[in-house]
Amino acid sequence: MLSVNDLSVGYDDSAVISDLSFSVANGETLAITGPSGVGKSTLLHSICGLIRIQTGSIVVDGSDVTRLPTHQRGIGLVSQTGDLFPTMNVFDNVQFGLRQLNTTKKQRSERVSELLDMVGLLHLSRRDIAGLSGGEARRIALARALAPSPRVLLLDEPLTGLDPETHATLMADVIHVLKETSTTALLVTHNAVEAHNMAHHILPMTTK
Repeated sequence: MLSVNDLSVGYDDSAVISDLSFSVANGETLAITGPSGVGKSTLLHSICGLIRIQTGSIVVDGSDVTRLPTHQRGIGLVSQTGDLFPTMNVFDNVQFGLRQLNTTKKQRSERVSELLDMVGLLHLSRRDIAGLSGGEARRIALARALAPSPRVLLLDEPLTGLDPETHATLMADVIHVLKETSTTALLVTHNAVEAHNMAHHILPMTTK
C-alpha cells in the first residue's frame, strides 16, 4: 500500500503541490489526471525520491520512506520516454536493476526471461535498443521497472505518442501485466480512456 500524507513540494518559494494526501491499496492502480503544469510528474518524482519534498510523508507498506534515497524505497518509475540504455541490449536493460541486488546470474536470467515473456518480447532478448519499435521500447521499459519487484510502480504517461493501434494494444498489455504481478501502481495520464480503463480509482489534480 502507498500512502501520501500532507505532501507539499515547491521551487523558489512557489508551491507546486500543497498538502496533498491519498492512498493506493495493494494491487490497485490510481490514475492521476489534470492539466499540464499542475504537478503530476513532480508528484511521481517526489514519491520516488528524485525531488525533495517540503513537508509531509510517503509510506510504503507501513514503512516511512520519506527520507530514504531513491534506490532504497522499493519504488519503480517508467517515464514518458522509457529512458532505456542505448549501449545495452534488451536483456541487459531489463536485468540492470537486478544487478544492484544480491542475485545470481541464474536468478537474473530467469527473472528477465519471465518478464520478457510476460510482455511478449522474449524473442527480442538480444536485440539492440535502436532496433525496437516505439511500442516494443515501452514494453521493455515496463519489464525493466518490474524486474526488481518494486513495492510500488510509478507510470508517467507511459503510452504517450503511440499510434492508436499500438496504444490500444499496449494499454491492454499493461493492464494484464499489472494484474499478473499484483503491482500497486500510480498512473499519470492526460487520457481519460487510459484513466478509466487502467485504474481502479482516479485522482484529479487542479491548478491553484
